Amino acid sequence: MLELAQEATKASQKIGADFIANLPAQMKTFNEFTVSYLNMANKVSRNPDSMVKGQNTFFNFLQNQVELSKRMFEKQANPESEITPVISPAPGDKRFKAPEWNESPYYFDYVKQNYLLVSKMMLDIVDSLDLEKKSKSKLNFQTQQYLDALSPANFFITNPEAIRIAKETNGKSLIKGYENLLADIAKGSITQSDESTFEIGRDLAHTKGSVVYENELIQLIQYDPVTEKVSEFPLLILPPWINKFYILDLHSDRSLVEYCVKQGQTVFMISWKNPTADMGYLSFEDYVVKGALKAIEVSKAITGAKKIDTLGYCLGGTLLGITLSIIASEQPTFLEAEREKDSINSATFLAAMLDFSDVGTMGSIIDQELVEDIEEELKDGGVMKGEDMAKAFNAIRANELVWHYVANNYLMGKTPPPFSVLYWSCDNTNLPARMYTYYLRNMIFENQLRIKNALRICNVPIDLGRIKVPTYVIGTIDDHISPCRTAFTTTELLSGEMEFVLGDSGHIMGAINAPSKKHKYNFKHSGVLGQGFEHWQNTSKQGEGSWWPNWSAWIAKKTSKQVAAPKAPGNKTYPIIEPAPGRYVKEKTQATPILNTPEKVKHV
Repeated sequence: MLELAQEATKASQKIGADFIANLPAQMKTFNEFTVSYLNMANKVSRNPDSMVKGQNTFFNFLQNQVELSKRMFEKQANPESEITPVISPAPGDKRFKAPEWNESPYYFDYVKQNYLLVSKMMLDIVDSLDLEKKSKSKLNFQTQQYLDALSPANFFITNPEAIRIAKETNGKSLIKGYENLLADIAKGSITQSDESTFEIGRDLAHTKGSVVYENELIQLIQYDPVTEKVSEFPLLILPPWINKFYILDLHSDRSLVEYCVKQGQTVFMISWKNPTADMGYLSFEDYVVKGALKAIEVSKAITGAKKIDTLGYCLGGTLLGITLSIIASEQPTFLEAEREKDSINSATFLAAMLDFSDVGTMGSIIDQELVEDIEEELKDGGVMKGEDMAKAFNAIRANELVWHYVANNYLMGKTPPPFSVLYWSCDNTNLPARMYTYYLRNMIFENQLRIKNALRICNVPIDLGRIKVPTYVIGTIDDHISPCRTAFTTTELLSGEMEFVLGDSGHIMGAINAPSKKHKYNFKHSGVLGQGFEHWQNTSKQGEGSWWPNWSAWIAKKTSKQVAAPKAPGNKTYPIIEPAPGRYVKEKTQATPILNTPEKVKHV
């Protein structure tokens, strides 16, 4: 208890200092939220139809309240009777799964249903407002954030599962939960996975290979072959630099890299440098030249291939599209791009966006004011901290990625189980200021990439329609980062042969859906393109299990020639630097205290 008291004192001092340091940003954010709701009230008061809709929604809420009280009394009087709930949690809502929420004493069932009714009323009122789409989306997001935070599952006195565990452990769960809280305050983030279980290069990023090239921005990994013959064209994978590359090389049953190697492909992977504060000068052009184009050059030089296959995942797909447009330019460009003319055999876009007209939930919070605030904060260089990006993405799915762990770790005193995907998602990377602000304004916010010649990158007008290489596009149905409809628009922006596949699940699990006997996630394919997403869905065929074999067969059709597998990685020009996964992927960002949240994340 003495140790706990000492740690609590340290945490209190840190929280107090952080509160004072962040008070101006907190007040600004509070004022912005207040203005949003005042504007809402003003619009409602001046619009009779909105007023009537709001009143009807409130009256329905009162009627449901009366009915809820009536059913609670009936249930108390006759516990054996089946009483239909007035309202039930959504099918995917895991906050109220514990049986204690529905058992005697029925106080907790009442609290649960009352909370759900209040939530429904507030969201229905926002939905009924006659507001511009962007404003309504932002107001809905803000309202949902408040409602998620105020869930009875987040408080000990209204969480029956936490109370039961405290009784069973004679209060030890509360002490353990307090220890967990203090440890997370010191660490600067909520613990989502048992991080002691994993080690990069042993449990994750485990496929054997070698780093054969490096510069200030990338290490290029060449993986060891496991077949006697390989495709004549190597495969270059461009992962996003918002996170580490090893999401595509998790343990054996979820490694796209290992799968490709087993299919007879010579695989190269870019491992991006985790930028430090003095690397804020790096631009999007640097990612094209020092990243994508250099990796293409080295992959060809090592294998002797005239062409290569490419795959871009998430932001790596955005980079791939830009790079292919530059390579395909009919005008003279610059040396690095000129060398790679006609060097691409095929392109695969995995959960990637070239059109940013719909960026999912992120679109609710990215507005002119936020973009300007971030530009102002990063105008002197430096980096957008990886932990800030992580908090922003966590806010998009707050119930799953924040409040679940508040209840689990702090109220119940549990330790999260090891989960490789969550370990990866918490392994943050920084983003150079110059690159990030350009990407945020010109692509995400203003959506100029899809417009012919609207952007000049490396002094080359970007026209995605110039890309004529065979292209395979993968979207995932529940993707909250790159919505599947947005991914589909890639098929409408590029020219040439095209294939679109729609996988089950979301941005991560849908991408690393390896073949298995269970077939947990399936996919659709072979729909008719050129007539919109809905028509493609209506004409598509149902595939069983992973989309990986379908894609692998598509790649194989693009080359019929097999060559002897390389005997060793690299060559005289590009010798082995170190074993995979290399140094860059192991570099960590430095976390700051959990409440020391910059203004830009306060907006989020």
